Amino acid sequence: MLKKIMLFSIITCSFAFFSACSSKTANAQKDPSKVQISVTFNALGELAEAVGKDKVQVTVMTPDGMEPHDFEPKAKDLEALSDGNVFVYNGLGMEAWVEQTLEAVGNDKLEVVEASKGFDPIKNKDTAESADYGQYDPHLWLSLKGAENAAKNIRDALIKADPSNTDYYEKNYQDFSDVLDSLYGEYSLKFKEVSNKSFVTGHAAFAYLCRDFGLTQNSVEDVFADGEPSAKKLKQLADYCRERGIKTVFAEDLVSPRVSETLAVEVGAKIEKIYTLESKEDNKDYIQSMKDNLERIYLSLK
Repeated sequence: MLKKIMLFSIITCSFAFFSACSSKTANAQKDPSKVQISVTFNALGELAEAVGKDKVQVTVMTPDGMEPHDFEPKAKDLEALSDGNVFVYNGLGMEAWVEQTLEAVGNDKLEVVEASKGFDPIKNKDTAESADYGQYDPHLWLSLKGAENAAKNIRDALIKADPSNTDYYEKNYQDFSDVLDSLYGEYSLKFKEVSNKSFVTGHAAFAYLCRDFGLTQNSVEDVFADGEPSAKKLKQLADYCRERGIKTVFAEDLVSPRVSETLAVEVGAKIEKIYTLESKEDNKDYIQSMKDNLERIYLSLK
């Protein structure tokens, strides 16, 4: 509770300071002809752009290279929300600061989108993490079905914010949904072909993807990548890899690869990159990143 009060005080003071000396440069960069969308991190920006296309201008709050779990809004983010049209956040414990921030901003015209609304969440089995971050795994965007759910919620908000372009947003959403469904169908067939269903990642971000395709992940770090594993956990992982013939250990840009590399050397596996989409990587959009993820996982299971 004390942490929440302190965060609210910081947010309120930051907003008051920024309001007193607003940046003309930041305002000049806005295109008034477009719907202004603020999103909490990159993956949601990818989805907002897929639905809004050239009718929207998307601002990603979390800088590339920073874990969204660790982000807290700055004065410039509050300014964007104060005169923005749409705000998209993930929910499921990903952004603990949202309620206080929206209260401080006080923009009654802002359409607020909880991307995970209406989606069936997976409970976080780590009790310590649940106490700190909430009881659910927030990584629904790494599921094609989760992305479709989020895109639908974004579509609905854009229609409310900009009803004159309803047909445009409906078509963009449907086109994007069709691509997601096609990709899901393609890899549902591929994953049914393989007998091995287990893969190893840097942190446990892929539970929803696993649920989609009947796979199992085992990870170096837990859902929120909160600290390196113990020697006991590493031994268990090494044994797991040997028992299942794991030949690939996946690593992510935002989680230190050192432990994953150590594990890979220990079991004679190779290291391959996997995208969490929390930051923009290799200039790939959502579909390109997820297709790459699915193909790499599939090949690792063969």
